[in-house]
Amino acid sequence: MAKNKLNKNWLHDHINDPYVKAAQKDGYRARAAYKLKEIDEDEKLIKPGQVIVDLGCTPGSWGQYTRRKLAGKEGGGINGTIIGLDILPMEPIADMHFLQGDFREEEVLGRLAEVLQGRKCDLVLSDMAPNLSGIASADAARMEDLIDLAIEFSQMHLKPGGALLVKCFKDMGFSQIVEKFRAEFKTVTQKKPKASRVKSSEIFLLGRGLKNPAATHPETR
Repeated sequence: MAKNKLNKNWLHDHINDPYVKAAQKDGYRARAAYKLKEIDEDEKLIKPGQVIVDLGCTPGSWGQYTRRKLAGKEGGGINGTIIGLDILPMEPIADMHFLQGDFREEEVLGRLAEVLQGRKCDLVLSDMAPNLSGIASADAARMEDLIDLAIEFSQMHLKPGGALLVKCFKDMGFSQIVEKFRAEFKTVTQKKPKASRVKSSEIFLLGRGLKNPAATHPETR
């Protein structure tokens, strides 16, 4: 009975959520687009000509927003490169390279290398979150694992002056995650966009400037 009430409350909140309504009106696949939009407008993250990777990109609202920011090239298309990776399938987004698979696997990394053609990324985005078990310690460990993956990916593929934006949760090993970011990035900023539900412990971390960048490909210097 309590579960049904919870589901009804969630459904009521969801249907009346202004960001859900805005997403439907603006053609975004999820309300999450407005979280990225607000952070981007505050931090000036997304600029024409950039190479941007979206980790855990399904269903694609972050990719849609990014594409709109890079649009405007003469003759259509975009000024820049957007690459989305996810183990789940995703409906195509115009001008976005979607690679389905686990980005820890050589085959997927090989396909990524084909798209990058030796270039490093300006921005890595991650809206990834674990499937929650309800066991606090296990959920925190899963969240930390996802952040570790995003940081490792950034160490391999990010330009020295590039940025990594990740989703995390205040109640899931947050202080350890912040410390990891501070160890890797010159500046670390916490962002809680208005589109993030007030009841949620969701928060975003933005790291800029790798402290120990990997060797840079000559063409990207």
